[in-house]
Amino acid sequence: MEALTWSWPRRSDGDRDSLERVFHSSLAGPWLTAMDTALPPVLSVYGTVMHVNRGNPAGQEVLVDSWPEFKMVLTRPRREVARDPSDYFTNLYTAFYRDEGACRALLENSCAVDWGQAFQIQGEPLQPRSVHPPAPHTLTSSPCQVNPLCAHPTPSCVSLPPALSCRPDKGLRLAPVSPAHAMLLRDTWNFGGNSRSLRYLCLLIRHFPNTCLLAPEGTLISWCLTDPLAALMHGYTLPEHRGQHHMRPVVGMLAAQLHARGFPVYTGVLPHNEPSLHILQRLGFRILPGVFYQCWPCTVAPGPAASWKARPGLVLMMVHYTREGSGHRTPP
Repeated sequence: MEALTWSWPRRSDGDRDSLERVFHSSLAGPWLTAMDTALPPVLSVYGTVMHVNRGNPAGQEVLVDSWPEFKMVLTRPRREVARDPSDYFTNLYTAFYRDEGACRALLENSCAVDWGQAFQIQGEPLQPRSVHPPAPHTLTSSPCQVNPLCAHPTPSCVSLPPALSCRPDKGLRLAPVSPAHAMLLRDTWNFGGNSRSLRYLCLLIRHFPNTCLLAPEGTLISWCLTDPLAALMHGYTLPEHRGQHHMRPVVGMLAAQLHARGFPVYTGVLPHNEPSLHILQRLGFRILPGVFYQCWPCTVAPGPAASWKARPGLVLMMVHYTREGSGHRTPP
């Protein structure tokens, strides 16, 4: 099966909206009441497609196995964006499939996936067989880790639900994250500590929705970002300010921003991170059923026989699902 590269600038507005509406129908359908397990792998692709349709700040493109009847969708960075073969922050893929054969064919197509680069891919897993990159590369998986994925229901367009209307303590104020904060965010991020993570965080700060909580003198207390998949990420409160519920107004404000723009509101949480799970559930997030996988190569050995080590993670997803009066909101 030959992969079809689908770069939005080369498509009509009608085609551009069609794929987004397909995913929206998956979100706004029976799952709203049944909490269908097919939703989690849709969210990362859906969020990416929405950003592509709204200026494409991360320089992503979309591949499908066929159109308009597709069985597999893959999003990836454009070639001119993925210039650094070791930058698995920028080299971000998402995948959704309806047919396992179509999925394997697209993932194993060297024109669709550059197996010579370090990258991360998020979406639904292939079971029980693994996907093998074209020779001479080999993919080796380490033990899996289970994480919850959480989502938040869309509020009424008239007013925010009480859970999202959290006000910060007196003297504190909510604001967008500043690029001047990037170094602190890098140093407090589990995946930070290097120039690539700093560059990636600067991209998120400048081009994607985010919120932070500032002290009266303007110093950072707490913050949360979103990524090119429209997922909440790097929610953090400085240790000296913890235990005071500062994250609640931060996440509440950011969720309201995303809902106002028509985006899904979701995030992945480590299973042992009970404080974050508690905060999210207090804000109305729900833990989604099923499993969401996130895999990224850890090291790439030089030379033609590059050896890959991937760390797949089963992610519990929490989402805010759409429910507005008697109907459902459609993408703008």
